[in-house]
Amino acid sequence: MKGTKRRILQDRIFQGTVLFFAMIALAPLFLILFTILRKGISSLSLTFLTTLPAPPGEEGGGIVNALAGTGIMVALATAFSLPPAVLAGIYLAEERERPLAKMVRGGLEILQGVPSIVVGILIYLWVVKVTGFFSALSGALALAMMMLPVITKSVEETLLLIPHSLKEASLALGVSYSRTIFKVLLPAGMAGILNGILLGVARVAGETAPLLFTAFGSPFMNLNPLKPMSSLPLIIFNYASSPYPQWHDLAWGASLILIFLVFVLNVLARLGAKKWRVKF
Repeated sequence: MKGTKRRILQDRIFQGTVLFFAMIALAPLFLILFTILRKGISSLSLTFLTTLPAPPGEEGGGIVNALAGTGIMVALATAFSLPPAVLAGIYLAEERERPLAKMVRGGLEILQGVPSIVVGILIYLWVVKVTGFFSALSGALALAMMMLPVITKSVEETLLLIPHSLKEASLALGVSYSRTIFKVLLPAGMAGILNGILLGVARVAGETAPLLFTAFGSPFMNLNPLKPMSSLPLIIFNYASSPYPQWHDLAWGASLILIFLVFVLNVLARLGAKKWRVKF
């Protein structure tokens, strides 16, 4: 009886220890969210979300151009990176042991580790310097290059988790290999693919360095991807590094909006994952 009580006590102590260290691991996240919410909530208003930035030294101003720019560049980056990432993920999952697949996988791992500022410099040399002008398109290309390895890895790992019997059953029924991939396997792994896209968007949504060399930023409303365009990370960087206290408050407000947008994307991805989830 005493041994049973001792084991129960040890079990509860272990559970409490695990819970304690789990809360310690989450503490930095809660501190960051609390600080951003406390400092940014005062800047939020309808005017803040629907007006352009005020001239230097003047009160007020908003971030509507940055919101539009972030949406355009992230959408373009997703459109650029998604097709090659999905196809590459399919190849890596289907031809896992081929030498070329191993080389591609290693290259993607190296690309994922390349600093974002290096990616920005490369796109500056390859696109901006060649065309002679900054643009949202070049910024989207830099973001797409950073999203590519994240989405590819997610697609590969998702397809590897799908039971092989599902593919065999489709092929046994006379379905072609390509239709089996695109009509059976990809829909079955849609939940993981959506989460991979979310990870890719989260990877690039807050990047500033690549956009400094490519999109450059603009205080005006611009929807033309062939011209300089602002974004939330750029406007946060410019406001936070300015000498005006009111702009510091706006930087906190823009940071709060950026965090909120990532949260909304997370919720939408989970809802989409539930809709497309296949029960095995």
